Amino acid sequence: MTPVADASAARARLLELIKELAVVRGKVILSSGKEADYYIDLRRITLHHEASKLVGQVMLEMIDDAGIQLECAGGLTMGADPVGTAVMHAAADAGRAVDAFVVRKAQKSYGMGRQVEGPSVEGRNVVVLEDTSTTGGSALTAVEGVRNAGGNVVAVAVIVDRNTGAKEKIEAETGVPYLYAFGKDELGLN
Repeated sequence: MTPVADASAARARLLELIKELAVVRGKVILSSGKEADYYIDLRRITLHHEASKLVGQVMLEMIDDAGIQLECAGGLTMGADPVGTAVMHAAADAGRAVDAFVVRKAQKSYGMGRQVEGPSVEGRNVVVLEDTSTTGGSALTAVEGVRNAGGNVVAVAVIVDRNTGAKEKIEAETGVPYLYAFGKDELGLN
């Protein structure tokens, strides 16, 4: 297969797995406090033996296609943790050095007192990741933490965008592009 076919096949298979494993129908309360008729549980994907590798490939390809140069990828713990790790491994498979990091919800009051854990993001190009976004709150918290740690946030990227205004809010408040691999319409959710 050519790399383009590989990327296309990876994206198609990841979409299939998301539809099969991650979309849960029924009334739920989201982390934003909003109610929805479905829940997209992407931890069922990002921690899955097959899907995790596809997440890394698809996210890295999307970031590259957007012309974004990154040195680090990660976001607010816990949703972004396996996404950052998947991107780091996909980059390594491609012979590239991309570090992962984790952003705590608040700076530690003990030890080194860090909010951003892992290799330093200071002075480095960073993509803030999230599995899915409704209001953009988690990504915005991560962007603030990374910027406070000296990182240069160059984009925010999510696996699934719920089309609930997160893209517009994040772009307006951060001044960086918001990328997503799949929209809720691709999942058959209206």
